[in-house]
Amino acid sequence: MTNTPDARLQRALGCPELAAVRQRLRRHFERAETRGCATQVRLGDLDTAAYRALCQLTGQPSRPARSLTLDITKLDARLREAGLADSLRDALERLEGPIVSQARLREECQSRWSALPADAQPLLRTWLEKSPAAMTLLKRLGRTPERARSLLTAADAVLRRLPAEGLPRSQLAAETLGDAHALDAGQAVATLVLAAWRWHVQASKSAEEKDDESPGATGARARDTWAQAGILVSELARPVLFLNLPTPASGLHTWIPGEPAYLSLRQLLRRPLAWPVAGCRIHVCENPDIVAIAADRLGETCAPLVCTDGMPAAAQRILLDQLTAAGARLHYHGDYDWPGIGIGNFVMRTWNASPWRFGAAEYRAAVAQTPPRARDLDATRVEAVWDTELGAEMDRHGLSIAEEAVVASLLDDLRQNDGMSRQACDTGGA
Repeated sequence: MTNTPDARLQRALGCPELAAVRQRLRRHFERAETRGCATQVRLGDLDTAAYRALCQLTGQPSRPARSLTLDITKLDARLREAGLADSLRDALERLEGPIVSQARLREECQSRWSALPADAQPLLRTWLEKSPAAMTLLKRLGRTPERARSLLTAADAVLRRLPAEGLPRSQLAAETLGDAHALDAGQAVATLVLAAWRWHVQASKSAEEKDDESPGATGARARDTWAQAGILVSELARPVLFLNLPTPASGLHTWIPGEPAYLSLRQLLRRPLAWPVAGCRIHVCENPDIVAIAADRLGETCAPLVCTDGMPAAAQRILLDQLTAAGARLHYHGDYDWPGIGIGNFVMRTWNASPWRFGAAEYRAAVAQTPPRARDLDATRVEAVWDTELGAEMDRHGLSIAEEAVVASLLDDLRQNDGMSRQACDTGGA
């Protein structure tokens, strides 16, 4: 029996009237292994020409009808006896090509997906094997195993360059992938690299150090992740505000004592500073106005102060990373509202900071001094990791207290006697 359909098979089953029927029968055989080998197929919604052609093929009498039950076993025998094909499936393949089992295709596809982690470099392989969401993300971005493998190869090339020291993202993309925009926000390779690197950083932390992902925009978190890897994105956006930080020994970065100053992400990463802050107490506030008030009231006598400007972005995080790595001890204060507590949780966990007049007792004192007003805290309570009573107190009173409302007490701590505290900080003393 040859594989070329003869004219009789073409007339019997390959006629235009049966085109739709042939496709339905091919789908039947494609699904056969997943649902068992049914010997009968019911064909409904047939037009007159298709019904008549099927009757001629099967030898059944033609009558007005719209459906027909096809006995595949009998039709196989009829085709063999006529010398047209070995079976109905053989006839369909002779006419329109091989029929591939969907079950086999799925098994082969799954096998190719399963093989991807084994071929990845160590960081990617560990991420794919241990993160429940990793393969889901890879399948969503890659669509097919072949495309996913290509993405992993590109991500591998990028990850081998990390961590870097102040390298622009566009330069990294151009040098590793040949396209300066290949790591822009939303690009598949960038999404994979960020997810793998973020998991790698988180996996290296203890449970207490895990990042609190909220609040904060996805774009900001991506920029922060790139910054943690030493890659610059929007390197001049949201510089970190501070007051009276000790000048690094290099002398390359100077600021006027008593005046607020800024450092950009570009400055912090391109030439990491050696901060002389071992054992130094660094105060950290949430709102820029606290820095302005401290500069106005205390000037040069103000203790070192850094502002997170809400949830710390890339520049703020890198500066706090550098200060704690140099031995500084951070003390944090923020707004008494639920977002403020969320930011506080992040700062306390990430940099092992201590609360700075930021507990239940201080909140009660602030409420006692605030003018009467209606409740303005919603029911979305956030527990403070540093004070188990604070969330309950805020929930009970229902009042938010802005950091600026308690600035007088903060200034008491920031006021340095004759510069003694700053001198101890400058020389690395406690």
